[in-house]
Amino acid sequence: MRLQKYIAYSGVTSRRKAEELILKGRVKINDKVIRELGTKVDPDKDIVKVDNRQIKLEKKKIYIMLNKPEGYVTTLKSYHNDKIVIDLIQDIDERIFPVGRLDKDTSGLLLMTNDGKLAHRLTHPSYEVLKTYVALVEGVPNGKKLTKFRKGLKIDGKMTAKAYIRITKKYKDTSLLEISIHEGRNRQVRKMCKYIRHPVIKLKRIAIGEIKLGDIKLGQWRYLTDKEVRYLKSL
Repeated sequence: MRLQKYIAYSGVTSRRKAEELILKGRVKINDKVIRELGTKVDPDKDIVKVDNRQIKLEKKKIYIMLNKPEGYVTTLKSYHNDKIVIDLIQDIDERIFPVGRLDKDTSGLLLMTNDGKLAHRLTHPSYEVLKTYVALVEGVPNGKKLTKFRKGLKIDGKMTAKAYIRITKKYKDTSLLEISIHEGRNRQVRKMCKYIRHPVIKLKRIAIGEIKLGDIKLGQWRYLTDKEVRYLKSL
């Protein structure tokens, strides 16, 4: 297996970031610093270290659904005394990591696993896995703005892909929207809503593909069913 792939599948980081780690000399195979991309690793024999910490491919695969509260970051370490999602998962011996990210201020469905291959597929834009959100926004978008949203908006200098949006409830000064996108740009839903001048007040992810959050309480988690795991692997 190629080194950057091994690092990604171990859940350390994405494949692209893994390449950066290798080029910076932060990766070792059998205590030898490796700077060449594409170097081959034997998972059964070689010892791979990132920043002098050994990493391994987990043999027992774990698949978890968490209802992430606001105020938690989807990283494995706290860099600014932030609360991290891994602290919400108890009684799991295996090292797991978040599949993709949810903003600190966004709540809802977050998948966590030690299956790096599946995580890569679910987060890579080429697989076009839909993520569905419920957004409470300022005001009520009109038909013209909704059409514009669906066709794609220019965010950070680049057009977004086509998206799904509908109004589910209207209030006096706010409205509730259901939004589905398959991209995963930084704070994309918030930026798209701001672009059409209806900033997000609260945001919650309720589904990834056909995997739905359901009635899991905030801050709680459960294992995915075998059926749900098979579905994700079929995408």
